[in-house]
Amino acid sequence: MPVSTQAPGSAHLVLARNVVYLDPAPAVFEAMTEGWARQQSARFLRSTTIDPRVRLIKRLEEFTGLYPWQWTPADGEAFISHLRSGDKPIQMSTARSYEVTIGLFLEYLLDGRYGWTHVCAERFGEVPQQVFHEGNSVLHVVEYEGDPRRRPLDYDEIQALFDAADARPGTIRGQGRKGALCALRDAAVLKTIYAFGTRRTESSRLDLVDLRRNRKAPQFGGFGSAMVRFGKASKGSPPKRRTVLTVPEMDWCVDVLDQWVSEIRPQFSPGRHPALWVTERAGRLSPRSINEAFVAAREAAGLDEDLDLHCLRHSYITHLTEFGYPARFVQEQVGHSHAATTAIYMGVSNEYRNKLLEASMKTRLGDDWDVTT
Repeated sequence: MPVSTQAPGSAHLVLARNVVYLDPAPAVFEAMTEGWARQQSARFLRSTTIDPRVRLIKRLEEFTGLYPWQWTPADGEAFISHLRSGDKPIQMSTARSYEVTIGLFLEYLLDGRYGWTHVCAERFGEVPQQVFHEGNSVLHVVEYEGDPRRRPLDYDEIQALFDAADARPGTIRGQGRKGALCALRDAAVLKTIYAFGTRRTESSRLDLVDLRRNRKAPQFGGFGSAMVRFGKASKGSPPKRRTVLTVPEMDWCVDVLDQWVSEIRPQFSPGRHPALWVTERAGRLSPRSINEAFVAAREAAGLDEDLDLHCLRHSYITHLTEFGYPARFVQEQVGHSHAATTAIYMGVSNEYRNKLLEASMKTRLGDDWDVTT
């Protein structure tokens, strides 16, 4: 009888009559993941989508110590239960995305056009099976499952954030440290993100030429609109484009951008670099650096640590709604395909809701109706 050493993910040796055979299991598993990656690449999914999916499959293999043709529903349940424990348990939406990803991988293996069930049955005497089903997976019963602590900032919090960002350059100079110029840039970045409601990657990829005039609003000069050319893409699709118009309530950002473009940015010596936001090494400011700028300002302002950069986008949508802009206009400004998505981001104040209620009731009952009654 052969004597074997089981070591998923590494060479598996089988000894029989003093002859050493290389177990095909690790090689088959590697071929499976590579084939799945190619299938997704053929659908024009980006590496930023494919690579984390493949890593998740390898994490499951390492956790179970088993190969995909050996996985059972109990293995999948144990994996998710493990991720839900510890100091940083995963959220419900993350658990669902993991279950969906694992299901897609097993669906690929079970597709007869790729022949993996035949290979597994012939070589290992077992075939893959789906490990998640309606009885052990997260059900999608609500539209939004994001962290409820992620919310729009109110007007006072926005002001506190910007005040803290504006104060950082002076603090850095007072401490005799480098970085005051970068702090000036970071303050301008955060203000622009709020004023246009852009995502962090969209903001990072903005170029100088993307700032344009709006002939309907000549008072804003060359900052009447921003062309977002790298909007969030649907899976397998190129980045979406949209033009974000400067609204009168955010006209203060015109001065911010003008000062950045004409006075501060040249001090970085960017040369011919096209990026709107540049680094001290004349490179493009990364999304991660924009995140770090928000965290630094948030901590200096003493705001809730659960607030993140994306909350500025929530704030933009909420405040545009409170300013009275039509829902369709707000949706177009932020580049959502569906109005329901825009509505999820919205967190209007009670004052705004009461104004709507008062207007509606006066229309129905006349001017004698009192909102306080």
